Amino acid sequence: MSERADGWAVLRPRAGGGRPRPFRFRGASAPSTIHPGAWWVWSLGLGAAATRTTNPLLLGLLIAVAGYVVAARRTDAPWARSYAAFVKLGLAVLVIRLVFAVVLGSPIPGSHVLLTLPELPLPDWAQGVRVGGRVTAEGLVFALYDGLRLAALLICVGAANALANPARLLKSLPGALYEIGVAVVVALTFAPNLIADVQRLRAARRLRGRPDRGVRGLLQVGLPVLEGALERSVALAAAMEARGYGRTAEVPAAVRRTTATLTLGGLLGVCAGTYGLLTAAGGTYGLPVLLAGLAAALGGLWLGGRRSPRTRYRPDVWGVRAWLVAGSGVAVAALMVLASVRSGGSAALRPGVVPLVSPTLPLWPAAAVLLGLLPAFVAPSPTPPEPVRPIAVKEPS
Repeated sequence: MSERADGWAVLRPRAGGGRPRPFRFRGASAPSTIHPGAWWVWSLGLGAAATRTTNPLLLGLLIAVAGYVVAARRTDAPWARSYAAFVKLGLAVLVIRLVFAVVLGSPIPGSHVLLTLPELPLPDWAQGVRVGGRVTAEGLVFALYDGLRLAALLICVGAANALANPARLLKSLPGALYEIGVAVVVALTFAPNLIADVQRLRAARRLRGRPDRGVRGLLQVGLPVLEGALERSVALAAAMEARGYGRTAEVPAAVRRTTATLTLGGLLGVCAGTYGLLTAAGGTYGLPVLLAGLAAALGGLWLGGRRSPRTRYRPDVWGVRAWLVAGSGVAVAALMVLASVRSGGSAALRPGVVPLVSPTLPLWPAAAVLLGLLPAFVAPSPTPPEPVRPIAVKEPS
């Protein structure tokens, strides 16, 4: 047996003949991957930047950045296929927001009337609400900006779902959040698996020459999909029960009381500190209370993790690439917040609709958004390595 430099080894055949077969050593290193938490920090940073502006050009740039990184670095896993579903959901939200602006009206006054719908008379207790009436260009543009911001936020979250492995993310959670994380991971993986089942069943029906579109095709595909979801749920429940899910370790009563006090007090401190930062009167005490609350909550989570008797097999390492990926998202959010604070709600980040003017692309916020493209260049390529062919060994004569 001889070892190669790429981690493979060749088992030489005996004198009787036979082909050599390659195998990997147990300690061979796997292809490097990014920590799943880094992808979530990156996507949440882009989402936080989207909440600070209503400029459609900046929001479109954020969507383009997220889409480019997903196209460049997602794998062929089932959860990676959910990005298209999030894009469609964002488009649906945008259309619904525009429909509501047309049917229910808009609080934005406008002088450019596009059309006038028949208005439905409402009782006196429904003052301030109307159905029908004038549809103005200003109201539609305001609804477009507002819906596009929510769509960009959904697409950024969809990018994290497509790039981060939910099982590896669950493995990286603290012990105190393990049970909550299991529920979240099951919820996040339900939609990708459902979409994969629908695509597989539709392809099978097309191969058999049966219709896969329309109401009839939807009804005939829906029953096997629900049956498959039920089977996965039963299998998941059996696997969790076999692995002792929900079993907790015995800890002293004093530790349980301290954990509850720190966790509850820390969350209250985070709420009070956040409220202080958002109000003008609480600017002096907001940051210290927020930091103290975070420290107490983290201490409570650390103590709560002692009740979860589980270990991690080969935990994911937060390496340099993970820091670069997460740092790019944090930088985009921080620079966008800084730009919004310095501009004071200027028309560059929040273009007005009265009077109706076309938005402009601000230079520095756009450059900050482009920092989100860094993961497309520093993250490892999802392309699997080429299989190593066995080395031909000359059989002895």
